[in-house]
Amino acid sequence: MELKFDDKGLIPAIIQDADSGQVCMVGYMNRESLGLTLSSGEVWFYSRSRQELWHKGVTSGNRLIVKEVWRDCDSDAILVKAKPMGPVCHTGNQSCFFQELTAADLAA
Repeated sequence: MELKFDDKGLIPAIIQDADSGQVCMVGYMNRESLGLTLSSGEVWFYSRSRQELWHKGVTSGNRLIVKEVWRDCDSDAILVKAKPMGPVCHTGNQSCFFQELTAADLAA
C-alpha cells in the first residue's frame, strides 16, 4: 500500500525509544526527509514552521539513530523506533510528552 501524505505532502512520524518503548516526540516528514531517514540511519523531518528539511540533533548533538521504521494500518502515519543520543525534547527532557493533561486543563 502506498503511503498517504496529506495535501501539503507531509505524514506524521511518531518517534519511539527503541529500548524503553517511551514515545519521544511527533514530527512530520515529506518524501525527501523520509528517504533520508531510511537511507542515512538518522531521523530527518520537514519543519512546517521553517519550510525546510531538518536533521534532528544536527545542532544539539542529540541525534536519533534509526532502528526500525513502520507504517500504520492505513499508511497515513509512520512509527520510527530509534536510539536517542541525548534528550529528545528542545526543553532538555528525554521526551516531549512530559506534561500530563487533565480535564481541568480543558476547563480553563
